[in-house]
Amino acid sequence: MSKAATLKATPSARHQLFEFFYKWGMLLTVVVLIALFGIASDNFLDPFNIINILRSIAIVTVIAIGVSVSLTVGGFDLSVGSTASLANALVISLFVWHGFGTTEAIVITLLLCALVGLFNVFLIVVLKIPDMLATLASLFVIQGVAMTYSFGGSITENMVLPSGDMAEGTIPEAFGLLGQVPTIVIIMLIVTLVAQLGLSLTTHGRRMYAIGGNPEAARLSGIRTTRYKVAAYMIASLLAGLGGILLASRIGSSQVNAGGGYLMDAVAAAWIGFSLAGSGKPNALGTLVGAVILGVLSNGLVMLSVPYYAMDIIKGLVLAGALAITYIQRR
Repeated sequence: MSKAATLKATPSARHQLFEFFYKWGMLLTVVVLIALFGIASDNFLDPFNIINILRSIAIVTVIAIGVSVSLTVGGFDLSVGSTASLANALVISLFVWHGFGTTEAIVITLLLCALVGLFNVFLIVVLKIPDMLATLASLFVIQGVAMTYSFGGSITENMVLPSGDMAEGTIPEAFGLLGQVPTIVIIMLIVTLVAQLGLSLTTHGRRMYAIGGNPEAARLSGIRTTRYKVAAYMIASLLAGLGGILLASRIGSSQVNAGGGYLMDAVAAAWIGFSLAGSGKPNALGTLVGAVILGVLSNGLVMLSVPYYAMDIIKGLVLAGALAITYIQRR
């Protein structure tokens, strides 16, 4: 073989370096951010602060994994923030207004959140509305339902009901533990592990990726694409509901549109996760790392006294960088 042919067959050092950063750049970003903030702030590496970061990303991660699941079938669920708000209102109201126990309230809330997934499927599969537009419409509908249900206000213990009576129900102590460390972190890790194994090691997961890659080819190969789209949006809604339940446990009340603030971070974490290990596709572990990056950024910037209104600029630049790497690699 000639020297020219050998050079052509051997990947250049520049290409190899790009491949390395494409596969492991996210993990390196986490390490670099932790090192920089650790040097810049004496308290950043304090164990209590690390625990605080993990607690702060748990809800975002759970919701973001739901977004990732919808992305596997070529969809995109924008209604997860509103669904989390609805779950937040429902579970607290079942305690405070109706006196339900922890298990009953959580099960009923998740079942009602599953209806959101069915509503999304009706818009997308039956009415043939594009996923993003359908879930955008669903976002407003569910947000309105949540606010109407809560009478446009907060739901707390000992509140005065619209009828003028006093709410007599209480939030169980056991429920309050769900939003505390280590329980909330354990739940986050379990959801991540189950989702990752389900997507990467099962036939159903591979079929969902196949639908996301080429839905027509997947249909012609015998995959029941409609069934998997239904499953994906149901799972996304259930995880959004779980995120809203964890939020309710953490703050001990229901606040107006409490889950809305998690939408953008969840979407960012899901898309950043595409580039983990060069996968180029939605995955739960990458979503977790994406949430860690956002959590470390937010926490570190607060410690450095960066104004809160400037933080979204940096989050947006991180997301743009992750998307650039992902789509450059696909070209």
